[in-house]
Amino acid sequence: MKLGLLGGTFNPIHLAHLRIAEEAREAGGLDLVLFVPAADPPHKPLAGEVAFQLRYAMVQQAIGDHPQFSISDIEARLGGKSYTVEMLPAVQAEHPAAELHFIIGSDSYLELGLWHRYRELFSLASLIVVARPDRMIENPLLQLPQAVQGQFIAESADLLRHCSGSCIRFVSGTRLDISSSRLRELVAGGRSIRYLVPPVVETFITQKGLYQA
Repeated sequence: MKLGLLGGTFNPIHLAHLRIAEEAREAGGLDLVLFVPAADPPHKPLAGEVAFQLRYAMVQQAIGDHPQFSISDIEARLGGKSYTVEMLPAVQAEHPAAELHFIIGSDSYLELGLWHRYRELFSLASLIVVARPDRMIENPLLQLPQAVQGQFIAESADLLRHCSGSCIRFVSGTRLDISSSRLRELVAGGRSIRYLVPPVVETFITQKGLYQA
């Protein structure tokens, strides 16, 4: 089974997250995409202090109608800071026969050198990198952290192969310019987020009183 993993705080989840997952699923021929909400993100404080359980519930509702989308609470069960390099082996242990494909945006790709123990990531899973509107990848190999560039060869313009056998696949994507921070600002200002999030997520935010000023 080819298993995709999409991590994030999902604070809140929105249509760009869902479109990234769908385009990665299609481009990578994935059998299932597992959404993995971060329990305790290491790089920045969680805006609004929205509990993991609420963010998990929002994702669960947002993906409920897609037969090839699912969700995992693995990062909450692991405890501590939510590091990808520790999450991937835990998912592999739960799905020993799965081939893992970690889905990220082009903005995250350009910051891989800042990730915790990033050199280990490429042997744990393949990457699917979906273009985001604000960060462009012009030379995929040279825009990798310099310390790992020698471990890759370019098989094509949109595929890098790691010495472990895993790969990095680049997907052009729809590039929806939606961000969770902007959604929180809109809600706090009493403005509509309709057509930016699934209707069930909009209803959930209203009912729970999330992101109010």
